[in-house]
Amino acid sequence: MATTMFFEGILKDKERDISMEMEFGRSSFYDGENLIYLNVNGKGVVLNEEEGRKLFQSMMELGSYLGYDR
Repeated sequence: MATTMFFEGILKDKERDISMEMEFGRSSFYDGENLIYLNVNGKGVVLNEEEGRKLFQSMMELGSYLGYDR
């Protein structure tokens, strides 16, 4: 299995004393197919292509809505 990490860090709540560990990137765990993997607080999943596309589209829409694309 090959992975390429795109993000790794601890995300902290804006005001409350709470955080989570997050990592995500590309995985070829399943038959060499390039898919998104997510690890949150030590729990990991590899998304199928449909779910990966859905996550990507939703994050792009959220970023645009918040003005992060400006």
